[in-house]
Amino acid sequence: MADELLSPVRTPQRAQAWTQSYAPLPGIPDEFIGPDGKPRAYWRGFLDSLGQFDQDDLDQRLATAERRIREGGVSYRIPGETNEQSWPLSGLPLLISQAEWNEISAGVVQRAQLLDRIIADLYGDGRLVRDGALPAAVVAGSPEFLRPLAGAKPFGGRWLQFYAADIGRGPDGRWWVLGDRTQAPSGAGYALANRLVTSQAFPGLYRDMNVQRLAPFFRAFRDGLAHAAERSDPRICLLTPGAFSQTYFEQAYLARYLGFLLVEGADLVYADGKMHVRTIAGLKRADVIWRRIDAEWCDPLELNGASRLGVPGMIEAIRQGKVSMANMPGAGLLEARAFQAFMPGLARHLLGEDLRLPNIATWWCGQERQRREVLEQLDHLSVSGAFANQLPGFDGRHSALVSELSLAERERLVEAMTARGMDYVGQEVVRLSTTPSWETGGGRAQLVPRPFVLRVFAAATPDGWQVLPGGFCRVSDRSDARAVSMDASVRSADVWVLSDKPVEMETLLPSGDDVRIIRLLGNLPSRAADNLYWFGRYLERVEAILRIVRALVAKALDPDAPTRVDHGPAERLQRLLVSWDAAPRVVASSLSLDMAQSALHDENNYGSALSNTIAARRAASSIRERLSPDVWLLVGRLENILRKPLGQSAVEAGVLEQSEQALQVIAAIAGFVNENMNRVAGWNFLDMGRRIERGINTLRFASQFAGDDADLELLDVLLDLIDSQITYRSRYLTGATLAPVRDMTLLDAFNPRSVAFQAARIEEHLAGLPSLRETGMLEQPRQIALKLKSDLAVEDARRLTGQTIYDYENRLVSLAIAVADRYFLHDASEPSPGKVRGLA
Repeated sequence: MADELLSPVRTPQRAQAWTQSYAPLPGIPDEFIGPDGKPRAYWRGFLDSLGQFDQDDLDQRLATAERRIREGGVSYRIPGETNEQSWPLSGLPLLISQAEWNEISAGVVQRAQLLDRIIADLYGDGRLVRDGALPAAVVAGSPEFLRPLAGAKPFGGRWLQFYAADIGRGPDGRWWVLGDRTQAPSGAGYALANRLVTSQAFPGLYRDMNVQRLAPFFRAFRDGLAHAAERSDPRICLLTPGAFSQTYFEQAYLARYLGFLLVEGADLVYADGKMHVRTIAGLKRADVIWRRIDAEWCDPLELNGASRLGVPGMIEAIRQGKVSMANMPGAGLLEARAFQAFMPGLARHLLGEDLRLPNIATWWCGQERQRREVLEQLDHLSVSGAFANQLPGFDGRHSALVSELSLAERERLVEAMTARGMDYVGQEVVRLSTTPSWETGGGRAQLVPRPFVLRVFAAATPDGWQVLPGGFCRVSDRSDARAVSMDASVRSADVWVLSDKPVEMETLLPSGDDVRIIRLLGNLPSRAADNLYWFGRYLERVEAILRIVRALVAKALDPDAPTRVDHGPAERLQRLLVSWDAAPRVVASSLSLDMAQSALHDENNYGSALSNTIAARRAASSIRERLSPDVWLLVGRLENILRKPLGQSAVEAGVLEQSEQALQVIAAIAGFVNENMNRVAGWNFLDMGRRIERGINTLRFASQFAGDDADLELLDVLLDLIDSQITYRSRYLTGATLAPVRDMTLLDAFNPRSVAFQAARIEEHLAGLPSLRETGMLEQPRQIALKLKSDLAVEDARRLTGQTIYDYENRLVSLAIAVADRYFLHDASEPSPGKVRGLA
């Protein structure tokens, strides 16, 4: 965005220059230009204020906003792709006046109330179908009607706790509902992220425009979920499909912001008629689950048997009223487009009111008369699936503008609609209103009208339904006003609802002294402990590879050392890289520099520094809500350093520089973890992973460079690898000799790089973790750690042998296996709930 604002025009002419050629699309309402053909006052005030920024200042603020989006990991995943995409942020917010927002809010509240009553009836008494207000086929024909939930009564009485509506302004200037989102509505987290970025980029403008705050809505939503629970101090979980979900960033972001426990299906278990979280301290009751997986995958026992995302027994827990769900499985039934054909009549039937926000005109083709009307005016309509996101018979299409179909496609569609009309709906072609967006041309920026869709969110609170004063706005990069999809060229914009009076700052933090003080040590889910542990191990592995690469290049640059000497330092460093799968197997013509580059950059090598960094980022992405934004930023920076290609010249210097830069980033990550992370179970596992990996790597270094045949040159390399040269030189006045180096490397409990130091820290971490043994006896991981710590404490460096060093390595590997067996989940042999104490 920074390079788009290139115009040299200065204040006050800049705002006029941006808009001098602005012209709404013919017949399309515009947010900037009102029905009277003049700019709306609040838009003019906003652009005038924006135009007061110096050009360089404005460019820098927009560039900073984009960088915060990118570095903060604000991302989404397009279906079918594995890589996350940075969220494209529009440089302008969507502005909505207070008066207009009041109308939108009232319409959304009415619709949420109506939908909650509809879904309660469909799974309850069924009066709507019995009275003829709704055809039975609209309900029974939908794959989202979950028969195991028939007769279920949600704990707290609500089927809907969170609702979203996609809306757009129609040609008549009114806001129209384009679609309902009741399954697992997404976008609120992105709206929050957009708000934080834009308000930081333009804090003064944000304050002066009296933009309504988002925090009160999220506080009310959190209170609403807590109010729906059986216990007064409930444990609220956000159930995610996992790190490969299209919107995983948002799920982790909201969990951290709201203080919810982010869990996957494997983290939950049905026991004693209730839902529980598997934690390192046993099973802890899950009182409320905010569901972000589709209902079909919630329970493999009663729904989709192929599901690996849900929890066996979840539906039974719901039927028993032992868990509160938001939203209830089965609520996704209301997203079917077929329902939109009946919403006006249902509003009058159930509420005695007309819809405040009308639907786009919809005809369900399961009724003879409506199907005939659709076929008669087919060329003026779009056709969509009545129950599915895909248009039946047209793979990859959500809907079809019949006027744009080929003759063969049109005939095929008509034939399918005639044969099975219940699968289709006809809808009027939606032409969306437009909002200003930046466009670059001729070396200067100007504003142009672009179509948008606004997603508005509502939450059930103890005081009724409350609407988020903002939303998730998607702005098209194209002028075609008929549709917007994230699969196309679309940007996201913040939504500013402008209050008529100054707005006070709000926070999500509670006020008052009635908050119960708690210090929880054992609520860490086993999956999160697993990922934290491996995040630490992968980072330590990257550091070890980097230190080997640095030593190898140093040997290659040494004019007194040959490029290859059998059993010399360079050959042994290469052997380590090969044995760790960081570089290809050594051949006679191998050069140290080639191998160093391969170990640093080659993603095809399983153990390369880059591959381990990617693995660390993958582990971190699964615990995103438990890592600070600073740590996440540094992990991304580490990957960027290792992906950066080297120039053709001075390759040796480039490898050394990249290694040094990467080591500095790892040191920064370690600093943030050690200085900022609470000393609870999460930190224990992260640091324990680092200590186990460092201990194993140090022992492997010692096997290569402090074996029984080690000479001065080999011992010097070892001291470099464990960063102990200065310590050794200050302690011993002589050159490196075997016994003192072995003592410093393996046995010195005061050296943070020694194996003894790692063993002591590991034992401390294990001692700080909760025990599941009711007898109070030590568990196996701590038994191994205590024995290892004790043996290293009484070991004599002069009696150490190469075999002893190898045995210590095996004992550390056994300890790592014991930790995994005790604390982490395993699909093949998960612990039986009956054998685990700690239900709470």
